Amino acid sequence: MKHTLHEKIVVNRPIEECFAYLKDFSSIEQWDPGVYRARKLTPYGVAVGTEYEILLKLPAGKQVSMRYRQAVINEPRELILHGEGDNFSAIDTLNLQAISPTRTEIDYRAELDLRWLPAPLKPLIKPMLNRIGKKAISGLKRALTIPGTPSNRRLWHDILDKLVVPATLSFGKRGYLSLPRKSHSSRMDGKIVAITGPTAGLGLDTACELARLGATLILIGRSKQKLSNAAKQIQRFSACSENTLHLVEADLASLEATAAAAQQITTSLPPIDVLINNAGALFATREETNEGFERALAVNFLAPVLLSKLLSPHLNDNSRVINVVSGGLYFQGIKLDDLQFRSEPYDGSKAYARAKRALLYMSNESTTKTSYFTMHPGWAATPGVAKSLPAFNKRLQHFMRDSRMGADTMIWLATAPELQAYKEPQLWFDRHPHTFDVLPNTKSNPNEIQQLKNWTTAALAQFQ
Repeated sequence: MKHTLHEKIVVNRPIEECFAYLKDFSSIEQWDPGVYRARKLTPYGVAVGTEYEILLKLPAGKQVSMRYRQAVINEPRELILHGEGDNFSAIDTLNLQAISPTRTEIDYRAELDLRWLPAPLKPLIKPMLNRIGKKAISGLKRALTIPGTPSNRRLWHDILDKLVVPATLSFGKRGYLSLPRKSHSSRMDGKIVAITGPTAGLGLDTACELARLGATLILIGRSKQKLSNAAKQIQRFSACSENTLHLVEADLASLEATAAAAQQITTSLPPIDVLINNAGALFATREETNEGFERALAVNFLAPVLLSKLLSPHLNDNSRVINVVSGGLYFQGIKLDDLQFRSEPYDGSKAYARAKRALLYMSNESTTKTSYFTMHPGWAATPGVAKSLPAFNKRLQHFMRDSRMGADTMIWLATAPELQAYKEPQLWFDRHPHTFDVLPNTKSNPNEIQQLKNWTTAALAQFQ
């Protein structure tokens, strides 16, 4: 059975921006709700012959694979792709026309050949296929439409957060898949982004996407070899040039090394538009660094606070600092009389969550003109989680997000134009602001937060 889907939309974006977003067909997972995952199989740039693997959603959580090949690229007006699956195929054509310098018409046509479907069933299947086409083009229009303002706090979210269990159900991949908008269509050409922990998991996926959007990256990590390997992966994914990737070696467990990294950046690299404090670590046993700090506190709290402070002269009023925390902070308050976990039996998960809560408070207390954003990624299956929490990872492996899903809000916070003038402290999850506290005895009062600030200032004084 053959059937053609044909839809048109008009979006308020220049034709060049629309084409840049659509040229890499793996972006289809961001706008077509019928696609679960898409990845470019051919490394480096997009050209005629580039191949993609597309996983289409089926009922009951199943997926079916298609292999697409780029057949025509006529920049900035036409893209044609040929797709093949088991017993079905498709030819997707996207024609773009500039209506004005800031408006573009997109004509989308999908010619389907469902070889497995008997012709007599066409009248039954045709309405369903047409709905799929309309949802896809509606998703594309949403992807290319920039909201005027970000979402406000919603009472419904606050209620679910306070109930705890309903909120945590959204921490998995189902929560991400239910988002109405998943696109990253705003270019980052000319922007400088510094990111810690970019060699695996959330950090690597964030770096790959930001490079695809045109950003120049400063990659900060503890292993020169891992940084080099990550840079190669980012280049293969995004086709960015080698001179847009700057590698800065620093073990963030050492505040002296963190300070040295900041010095290297401020003296030899361009001013920063976005700083992403993504690096994090959870430890099974308590150990202190050579500088006398409990390791989880040093890596997850003190290092990002110090790095942000030392890089502040390298930021501007429009810069953004993004601090990555954890949903686990909902279950822990800070212990001002035992920040270094010396008194009670050590628990790595608690130490990690407390450090992240402290980072949330310090983000909210920033008095600089730079915008500070705090986010948590939900429950993402990353190499760090597999290593630090093997039982948790094994038990929830089918429920958890992959690292690309977990990185979504981080990328959005770095790129979204609607956040340009946003200054209000928030904890972001899935592109929405959420409450800071859900359980009794986890919320610190203003006096306690001031004590935390005083302690942190004293602890970091020798490294500034």
